[in-house]
Amino acid sequence: QVQLVESGGGLVQAGGSLRLSCAASGFTVSSYAMSWYRQAPGKERELVAGIGRPGSNTNYADSVKGRFTISRDWIKNTMYLQMNALKPEDTAVYYCNVPDLGVRGQGTQVTVSS
Repeated sequence: QVQLVESGGGLVQAGGSLRLSCAASGFTVSSYAMSWYRQAPGKERELVAGIGRPGSNTNYADSVKGRFTISRDWIKNTMYLQMNALKPEDTAVYYCNVPDLGVRGQGTQVTVSS
């Protein structure tokens, strides 16, 4: 069964860091393009970062470029989002996603206080 489970969200002060994890099962993370997106109340869904296959090229939203880093660990079959220099506007529910499989995780809440 294909499944994604996010973790690592929480409450952090502005300027702090968090690392989100997306544990995959039922497929190999290195075989598919994957992405993180976020949804804040009253705002449109925003694609935050993506990582391709198999060359692992990455792309980022302008709003997070230079602060967030997407990566994956083939051995742990997990994708990550390292978030540094967090801002209150980064507050949202973050989801990992595999477009080609049509699957996403349940989401993890990130709240950044000012």
